[in-house]
Parts: sequence; C-alpha cells; structure tokens
Amino acid sequence: MTWLAAAGGVLLVAGALTAWARRRYLVATVDGPSMEPALHSGDRLLVRRTRRVRAGQIVVVRIRPRTLDAPPPDAPGPTLDEEVPVVRDHPDGLLLVKRAIAVAGDPVPVGRVPCLREARVPAVPPGALVVLGDNPSTSWDSRDYGFVRAEQFVGVAVRRLPPA
Repeated sequence: MTWLAAAGGVLLVAGALTAWARRRYLVATVDGPSMEPALHSGDRLLVRRTRRVRAGQIVVVRIRPRTLDAPPPDAPGPTLDEEVPVVRDHPDGLLLVKRAIAVAGDPVPVGRVPCLREARVPAVPPGALVVLGDNPSTSWDSRDYGFVRAEQFVGVAVRRLPPA
C-alpha cells in the first residue's frame, strides 16, 4: 500500500466521523438573558440530537416564526428611527435554549403555563413537551407558544463548552 492510498483511507475515515458528529451533535450559543442564572448570553452548549428528554434537562427547540404572533421579548427593540421589528419566516426557524419542565405523560403544568388550560388535556401528549426559560420575566417559551411538538424538538444540552 502506498502512502497516498493510506492517506486517502485516513481522509475517508475522518470525513465519515465528521459527518456522523454533525448529524449527532450541534453547538448552540445562548443569546439573551432568558436562561439566567444557569446560562448567560454567549455561553456555548454541546447539544446531542435526540428524541429522548427528561423534565429538568436543558433543551434546544426550533420554533418556526410563522407560528408566532410577536417576537421574543429579548429581541432588540426598535430605535426612534426604526419600525417595530418583524419576525421573518425563515425556513429553519428560531433555535431556542430552554428547560423542559414537563414531557409526554407528565401532568400539564397549568399553574406555571396558564395558556395550556385551553388544551383541556390532563397530561402532556405523546411526543410533546413544555419548556420554560429560567428567567421568566425575559423568557419567550411555552407560556407564549404552548406545547413544543416532536418535530420542533432538536436535542438535549450535554455540556457547556469553553468560550470560542
């Protein structure tokens, strides 16, 4: 075997490992104060793409702007010369870092998320979860958009990463 063939094999393996890691993990950066004091704006998280989540875990969810009535509260406000900001219908949606407080089968936490009373179900439906920010006065979460559906759930934070 020549060194060129061996190098090609190493590159092939490295490429396959990189592709696997990108499908399995992503890096999310916290933007805004909604998860304080646990996480601060600029904190980076390693997130494992998975469908399994437990209440209490920090998660990343994708909320599509077309489902929204208003931008998140920590979105920059207009200046005197600007119009009110509009949430764009981006195909990827907004990635949000929140804490799962109830998962499928758990009682619906209507005391903490009053808008879920309208759902009139005693338990979180299969494939859904309820998320809240740790800083409720600045968080845009299930209190605003209700249940997070399975297709909106991206993954679970597995660790905080050092600053970039």
